[in-house]
Amino acid sequence: MTRPLPRGGTLVLAGTAGTAIANNYALQPALSAVAADLGAPLSVIGLVPTAALVGCMAGFAVLLPLADHVAPRRLVTAQLTALAAALGTAATASGPALLLASYLLIGAATSVAAQAGNIAGRHARPGRRGTGVATVAAGMSAGILLSRVAGGALADALGWRRMLLVFAALVLLCAAAARTLLPRQRPRTDLGYRATLASLPPLLRHHPPLRRAVATGGLWYFAFNLVWVALALALAQPPHSLGPTAIGLYSLAGLLGFAALPLAGRLTDRHTPRAVITTGVLAAAAGTALLATGLSRPPVTALGLALFDAGCFAAQAANQSRVITLDPRRSGSLSSVYLVLYFTIGALGTALAAPLLDALGWRGITVTAIAALLLAATLGRPGGERG
Repeated sequence: MTRPLPRGGTLVLAGTAGTAIANNYALQPALSAVAADLGAPLSVIGLVPTAALVGCMAGFAVLLPLADHVAPRRLVTAQLTALAAALGTAATASGPALLLASYLLIGAATSVAAQAGNIAGRHARPGRRGTGVATVAAGMSAGILLSRVAGGALADALGWRRMLLVFAALVLLCAAAARTLLPRQRPRTDLGYRATLASLPPLLRHHPPLRRAVATGGLWYFAFNLVWVALALALAQPPHSLGPTAIGLYSLAGLLGFAALPLAGRLTDRHTPRAVITTGVLAAAAGTALLATGLSRPPVTALGLALFDAGCFAAQAANQSRVITLDPRRSGSLSSVYLVLYFTIGALGTALAAPLLDALGWRGITVTAIAALLLAATLGRPGGERG
């Protein structure tokens, strides 16, 4: 029998998920400062978020299934320790090559955020599984939301290198808490680790709704990364010329997206994932249309970002619910396949942000994002299942 988490265990997992995933985004407001410090082109340093997402994708593919085989205390502590070491290496980088390599490792280690959700669900007390998973999801969302604010402020106050060391220290604190509170019990499974990995690719072939979920989710995550990375780069350039702290403050507009998560969950249960996905994606497209009017009016930009984030967050919550309900007994494997492909398409958005901004300008970025969102809304309409 699986032992439930001790008191405070779910909160530790939520804090771990948020602290870990924040490291994929915290450096974004300071990318211009990093480029100047290393004497590297901004187009090259702009690949740092891409490296983080590629690493995270690899972690979802290779490390997420370990949650079915390794004791939570050992697994989470080891990955957080590796994450802290990779952050320390990035802080000492003397050139873009080492920085990008470090962020590949950082991204892989941040996949512990997805493992935290799996552990919270598996070790929840009877009747509390949904609450446990939702708590970790909220922590993860808070980490994404606040990472740019904290990263920008710390980079301005301490420099980007010391900012990374502060985040490394926070990660080690989470590792200590995980070692103290998480279960030592090893999960029981009939499949070995290699057999689990081998069983993942056929899932995409056997579940057409999984393919649809990947396509729709990937499109709005492509738009999400394209807009946020390009926004950080555009605000750092003339005529705005904002510093990392000011750029990071724009992420506070995402508070509406964070607040939308509980509502999206209730609406998904009451109606259908399809309805919530379509509504969310259209709201995100409306927010992007506001952003297309330019960045010279901060209130309008903030409103556009709020609608954009709320729509993407709500659609993602409903889409993950749809994936899990395809086969609850294999929800971990289904989620692994979904997240790998979801982040693959999202990484493409981060990679294209800098070159598209140079070639098409901010208006071109928003038009591209709107096109991706409208295509996601179209693909998401057929084949919805009841929540």
